[in-house]
Amino acid sequence: MDLTLLTSPELIHLNTTFSSREQAIAFLVQRLDQQGILNHAQDFLHAVSEREAEGPTALGEGLAVPHGKSASVKRAAFALATLGQPLLWQGVDGDEPVNMIFLLAIPEAEAGSTHMQLLTELTTRLVDDETRAALLASRDAQEVLALLREESAPETQEPQALPEDTPLVVCVTACPAGIAHTYMAAEYLEKAAKKLGIRVHVEKQGANGIEDPITAAQCDRAVACVFAAEVAVKDSQRFNGIPCIQVPVAEPIRHAEAVLQQALAMQRKPGETLDSALVKPPKNSVKADLKQALLSGISFAVPLIVAGGSVLAVTVLIAQLFGWQELYAQKESWLWMYRQLGGGMLGILMVPVLSAYTAYSLADKPALTPGFAAGLCANMIGAGFLGGVAGGLIAGYVMRWVKKHVRLSASFNGFLMFYLYPVLGTLVTGSIMLFVIGEPVAWLNSSLTAWLNGLSGSNAIVLGALIAFMCSFDLGGPINKAAYAFCLGAMANGVYGPYAIFGATKMVSAFTVTASTLLAPHLFKSFEVETGKSTWLLGLAGITEGAIPMAIEDPLRVIGSFLTGSVVTGAIVGAAGIGLSTPGAGIFSMFLLHDGGLGGWQAAAVWLGAALAGTVISTAVLLSWRGYAVRRGQFSGDTPSS
Repeated sequence: MDLTLLTSPELIHLNTTFSSREQAIAFLVQRLDQQGILNHAQDFLHAVSEREAEGPTALGEGLAVPHGKSASVKRAAFALATLGQPLLWQGVDGDEPVNMIFLLAIPEAEAGSTHMQLLTELTTRLVDDETRAALLASRDAQEVLALLREESAPETQEPQALPEDTPLVVCVTACPAGIAHTYMAAEYLEKAAKKLGIRVHVEKQGANGIEDPITAAQCDRAVACVFAAEVAVKDSQRFNGIPCIQVPVAEPIRHAEAVLQQALAMQRKPGETLDSALVKPPKNSVKADLKQALLSGISFAVPLIVAGGSVLAVTVLIAQLFGWQELYAQKESWLWMYRQLGGGMLGILMVPVLSAYTAYSLADKPALTPGFAAGLCANMIGAGFLGGVAGGLIAGYVMRWVKKHVRLSASFNGFLMFYLYPVLGTLVTGSIMLFVIGEPVAWLNSSLTAWLNGLSGSNAIVLGALIAFMCSFDLGGPINKAAYAFCLGAMANGVYGPYAIFGATKMVSAFTVTASTLLAPHLFKSFEVETGKSTWLLGLAGITEGAIPMAIEDPLRVIGSFLTGSVVTGAIVGAAGIGLSTPGAGIFSMFLLHDGGLGGWQAAAVWLGAALAGTVISTAVLLSWRGYAVRRGQFSGDTPSS
């Protein structure tokens, strides 16, 4: 790929200075817009901000690669800034100094093609220390273009130049996003292997799936294995019997030679299968295991929940709009069929899918069948969402133990994988769920359900305020997701109040951004005003992430204001006893509410009114707080007052 075709001298800025990551991104977005790359700069800035909120884009070695995929991008391009003073940027292990920023703009249609090619090409080029140093030392844009135009030096040392008995280390790289860190870690491992005079083969488990897969023959020849991964390695059972080490995906970027030397210190003879006691398996802490497992389970379940909820919502809306309630209830009618489809996805599939992929994160493919079985058991005994989580963890840890202790010779691998593991895992997990842990979990679940159903008065107000606080605290982050999981779990158990609270609160932050920037634009920066033009639409769709750019710029005042109004919204909805059993419907949720005895129109008015009341409070707090900061010189907007 010729990188110079995706940039221009006007998009290259050398020896610049920025006070924050947000300022740097906004500056580069503006330059892309000035060159006609973007249809709508604010939409693209929102896409980049969303990606920044998902995970780190600093890749080590002073390099940051923020990027956004958006329909507002006309053609793929990138802007570059080198920095005179290093800027702190979020990396895998926390904030790290960067002195070179590449902002990638990718059309939505090219998310899986140009996006991957550009990231791979950039990270491959910038692994080289001399290339990075030359870019930083460049005096004008033409020097940079000349460096980017240079093709990678051809490989002069092919594997056949090494003796046949040269040790082979197989490696797997994988990061949560499956993009930049995955490929950079691979490049550094390959570069370090040449320096050490050994062979490596690196399998990349990235956003495009598995690339350069490790073969069975390579596993047989390998003397050691390296997992440079932040997520569960796919098909890890292939490496049974090979000494393995596991390190964070960023570790090879910093210390690739040390990682390979550590692996070589554990090496076996080629073809030798070591006893499990001699093999050091990759280990995570229990806390990391649990976090990874729960996030994996929820991430696989959420698309199913949204799809099922949307199908059910459309079915209910059609029945209400056209007065087809009888058709909705008539068995085997077309409307009844859609109702069964949406309801089945939520009521039958949700818990087994959650359990199965929670287990999969812990013990890979062999845990899927026991995980599904655990979810079915949770449904059978009424353990619900909570039982599904517990069942997934039980299935995952049971299959870890089984894989470690139940071994056969290689000729029986098919019997092991397709008969013994699933049958044994299902029997053990199912027995534990049905006769040991399942009943206590079911009791806990039913007790929680009864407690939630019994909440009224001040208790319901407190619950509503707490859920609303968690929803708006980090705008789609881990705390927001924890509240989401709680509300879904309650909904699965027939308690619909929590999700109604969550659904109303999701609108508050987005509406506040729009209202405050319309009422007093002079208190805000231009990108905040632009953000406000579209966040109200995101609020109607129930998306909190639209407020992230403003929250990043001024977190204390903005998040503090959001929380003030949100807890009022949550308290009102909680006190009203309104419920919602259909997730993902956004503003249309007001037509699908359980009215709590108020009547349909009154319930809708209270639910939407609570969101608007919270918006008014949050807007007033934000304008007062921001205005005070501006008067004291603690903050300055760049939008002139009218």
